[in-house]
Order: sequence, then structure tokens, then C-alpha cells
Amino acid sequence: MSQTKEEVNVKKLESEVKKLRLEAQLRKNLASEMQKQKEIAIEAQEVANAKTKELDKLLKKQALEAQLRKNLASEMQKQKEIAVEAQELALEKKNEIEAISNQLSKYLSPQLYQSIFSGEQQVDIESKRKKLTVFFSDIVGFTNISDSLESEEITSMLNYYLTEMSKLALEFGGTIDKYIGDAILIFFGDPETDGVKEDAIKCVNMAIAMQSRMKELENEWAEKFGLREPLQIRVGISTGYCTVGNFGSEDRLDYTVIGAQVNLASRLESIANPGSILLSFDTYSQISKEINCVELEKVRVKGISQEVRTFEVIMDDKKAKNIVDIKTNNLNLTADLERLQIDEINKLADFLEEARKKLDAKTTK
Repeated sequence: MSQTKEEVNVKKLESEVKKLRLEAQLRKNLASEMQKQKEIAIEAQEVANAKTKELDKLLKKQALEAQLRKNLASEMQKQKEIAVEAQELALEKKNEIEAISNQLSKYLSPQLYQSIFSGEQQVDIESKRKKLTVFFSDIVGFTNISDSLESEEITSMLNYYLTEMSKLALEFGGTIDKYIGDAILIFFGDPETDGVKEDAIKCVNMAIAMQSRMKELENEWAEKFGLREPLQIRVGISTGYCTVGNFGSEDRLDYTVIGAQVNLASRLESIANPGSILLSFDTYSQISKEINCVELEKVRVKGISQEVRTFEVIMDDKKAKNIVDIKTNNLNLTADLERLQIDEINKLADFLEEARKKLDAKTTK
């Protein structure tokens, strides 16, 4: 059955309407999808912006860290250079201080120098009483010797002599107090001590070594300085309580020893025979079992009211053979046959004769 024209037109119209509806739906769907995509794009943009900001921050942080590392490396290099420079300066200053301290050490005894620089002893004005053994020596006839030599020769000779004696003093552990021209003052017992007895023995053995060294140098003195007579020294040694410590002002101190024993050692030295060692009784009592001595006559010493017993050290076997001793409960006699004079023998004979007469008289009563 054929359709009418109107029906055909209606169908076309319906088809167009469907097509329009479909297009409208598609446009709606497309618009909705485009909106979604737009929203997704906006969200992606926001995410991208956020990531970009984070990346910028990270890059800035890395750049800052790199700069800090660079600055730190530069600062560490500077500090290293400063440390090296400071170390070099410290070493230079240390060497300067050591050089100065080495110079100062020449003005102090080694024991005192060590105790001060190690911090064991403070440099204060103070003193203490201690039992010391004091040594005093000088060169016999030094004034006459010095008059016959030029000043350079005197200086050379004296320094050589003092050097040789000082070596021995240090070897035996003595504290060198001072040099007074050709005289030497040494003491044992401070700042270090091995006990009164051992200090005295060391001091006397040092004196013996000094006298032996003087004999060894006899030819050397003559050759170097043209001396007609060999140099000889006298030695006096005394043991007893002394005051030892730092004396002086706040600006200038002297570590020394003072007291009657110092004076006694000096007096004993002045009356000792050339080449001999004269001891006080207190020194002799400390060393008598170790070192041979002979008692000499008592002497009067300036500054001491009572007579002082004196003892001379026997330094060689030959001299020891010339010493005779007689010791009983009531008699103590020592004689040096080498020095004994005929008038002394006569006095002894008279004394014995007188003693015999008195004993005989006592017996007959």
C-alpha cells in the first residue's frame, strides 16, 4: 500500500527530530565530557603547579645546600690554614721559650730548674730549716795567679775549672748554690735528698773526685795557661741545720742556703791545707764508716764560741799507711807520721812520762 506524501513527510520529520535529538544528546554528552576533561585539566594543572613549586623548593634547597657545602669547605680550608699557621707559630714560640729557658737554666741548679719548670716548686719568697751538708772550695793563691795572666786567660781558665768541677757536682747530685769568683758553694739535701748520711757521703766523695780531677789536669793547666805551679784547691765541708729557700725581693730572688754551717764550711776551707778536704765533726760522724779520715787539732772559728774538732779526708793508700791510731776506753790518739814534727813527739813523750808518774804515785798510795 503506497504511502501518502504527507506520511512520507511525517516520517522524514520524525527522522530529522530523532537525528536532532541524537545530536543534542551527543552535544550534551560532549559538553559534559569536555567539562570533565576541563576539570581534569584544571586539576592536572594545579597538581603540575604544586609539583613545580615543590621542585623549585627542592632545587633551591639543593642549591642552598651546595652553597653551604661550598662555604663550609671554604671555611674548613681557612680554619685548616689558620690551624697550620697557629701550629707553626706555637712551634716557633715553643722553640723561643725553650731557647730562653735553656739560657735561664744556666743561672739555676739543674734540680731547682727542673722542680720549677715541672711545677713541683713555686717561685715564692719562702724558706725552710733542713739538715744539709755544705761544701765550700776555692783555688789556692788565685789572686796571685790572676795578676800574672791577661783577663781573657783568667776568664778561660776560671770557666774551664768551674765547668770541670760543676760536672762532678751534678754527677754526685749536689745543688750548686753559686760561684763567688774562684770559690764554689754547693750543698746536698735540698731540693732532693737521700737522707742526711747519704747526702754527706755523696758530698765528701764529690770532694775527693774534685781533688783527683785537679791532679789529672795539672799538665793541662800548665800547657794551656803557662802556670808555673799546678792549681790546687782547698775544701771545707760541714753538716748541720741550715735555712734554705728563696731570698730576695718580689722582683729578684736567689735560691740559696744560709746559717752557721755555711760559715763553718767556709772557715774550714780557709784553714785547710792545699789539696786537702777538711770536715767538721758532724760531717765526720756521718761518713766515718765509709771514708778514711784523720782527726786534726781543734781550731777556733770566728762566729763559733767553742773549739771545733776537724777531720781531714785520707785520699790515697800511701797517706793511709802514714796514719797511726791508738784507741782504748780512755785514750784516742791519731798521728800523721808524714806531718809529725819532732817537737810534737817530744810533747807526747813528756805527756806520757807525766801520766806514768801520776799513775805510779796513785798506785803507791
